[in-house]
Amino acid sequence: MLDDVTLREVFHIRVSLLGAISVITLGIVALIVLLSVLIVYTPIRNILPGYSESLRQQLIQESARVDSLQTSMAVQRQYLDVIKQLTAGDIASDSVQKIDSVQVVERTQLLEERSEATDAFMAQYEQKERDRLQLLFVNSNDRTMRHLYRPVRGAIVLSARPDLRQYSTVVRTAAGENVMATSRGTLVSVERMADNTLTLTLQNGAFITIYRGVSNALKGQGAQVEQGESIGLMDGDHDLSVELWDAGQFVNPEEVIVW
Repeated sequence: MLDDVTLREVFHIRVSLLGAISVITLGIVALIVLLSVLIVYTPIRNILPGYSESLRQQLIQESARVDSLQTSMAVQRQYLDVIKQLTAGDIASDSVQKIDSVQVVERTQLLEERSEATDAFMAQYEQKERDRLQLLFVNSNDRTMRHLYRPVRGAIVLSARPDLRQYSTVVRTAAGENVMATSRGTLVSVERMADNTLTLTLQNGAFITIYRGVSNALKGQGAQVEQGESIGLMDGDHDLSVELWDAGQFVNPEEVIVW
């Protein structure tokens, strides 16, 4: 910039590409900072997507806290009112409505009376329950009677077929399921098989239960176990095979155990 009279230089600005880039960059940074300050510290943030939802959740939580506080204050106020009445002796005794004893007797007789339809339903229900919960069986010589517990929770995927020399009932279970003792007895054998599973043999007199496919044994060989006690665990990768033998004779697990 020159003076018109003296033609001397009064002011000058040196413009370069680097200087222009620096000025533009500083301007953009300043604009970003200004917008950030406006968004964070002014109500403009409420119009941004997503923030209104978080604000709504916060309002709901605060409203629930206020309601809870009001309920607590009401209960506390009632408690203090009762204490004041007890202290002043203003609480009246409870009133009990008198009931005629004859009405009580008649109502009792009405409740005790049962119709023929009710008796028929009860008999049908009791028979169904007896069939469902029947866990007793007698062996071929009628010498003993046993009560068996379900060895594991799961679904039967293969039934025993003695005619095909398939004596095991195969049950598919979830990982971590407990293997239970079908009856009280002694764990006479714990054997590791080639597929890295265990075969457990439980004996109670002449009655023997064989478990194949067990992942881990919870009882050692020779342990005395009670009926329903956990003796092993399943890993979910192998199925449990169960065999029942009574005095050397095969017993079908599906006929004597409710699965």
